[in-house]
Amino acid sequence: MYTVDSVYHDLMIPGWRTMQERIKLNVLILVIEGKVVYYIEKTRVVLEQGDLLILPNLIDRAGEDHESGPHQKYTILFTSGEETELLPFLRQDRHTILKPRSFEALRRRFEKLFMEMRGVKSFRSMICQGILQELLGITARELEQPEIAPMKVQYARTIQNYLLCHYRESIEIEQLAKLIGCSENYTISVYKEVTGQSPIKYLHRLRILEACYLLLNTKTTVAAISQYLGYYDASYFFRMFKQLTSMSPSEFIAIGQPLDMEDFLG
Repeated sequence: MYTVDSVYHDLMIPGWRTMQERIKLNVLILVIEGKVVYYIEKTRVVLEQGDLLILPNLIDRAGEDHESGPHQKYTILFTSGEETELLPFLRQDRHTILKPRSFEALRRRFEKLFMEMRGVKSFRSMICQGILQELLGITARELEQPEIAPMKVQYARTIQNYLLCHYRESIEIEQLAKLIGCSENYTISVYKEVTGQSPIKYLHRLRILEACYLLLNTKTTVAAISQYLGYYDASYFFRMFKQLTSMSPSEFIAIGQPLDMEDFLG
């Protein structure tokens, strides 16, 4: 059984450092912003935004801010039982650094685990164990897949960050291609290779997720929500909503349950 011991969120702490130690816990570290330095078995390792560091138990390590300044990251410390046999990266006596293609999915789960550890106590251990197992499963799957060139991952992240900020606007593939300085076909191809979906499909998922929130939490009409999210043809909004949720907006309101963000965005 995998059991969460503690979860930390280091948010741009000036002069951050951690002492040299060899602990009896496994560690997962996801860098959200900036750079951080670790000394792992006395070898200097620099992690940057988007890196996932895996430290099996009893690995000697210390850490400190990178000379470029503070950073933001999540750290999970956890124990493991016999299930370790299923995850080779926890059995070895060395660290692993991964630049996951599913960075956003991992980030959301790290954040969710951090919040659960500080929330309501009832059923906390069961919920946290489930989130941790999902995190480990995603990590194991990432390690099984062929490695993607770091530049492709960076292209995909640039596109994704743009979509997160501008999803209500009218966006064409031509814009995204100019953003990374590549052809339109290559832009679609590289984004799909890294994330498993096209940039336009991700755009629609962001819009429909926002629509679900507005339908459940405001008195805004469906027509107004459609306009607000950039669907100037209400019938097209209905088609996209049903395609992505398997329900019409009125059926969704009747059920009254929010979508699971992690499952919906992938």
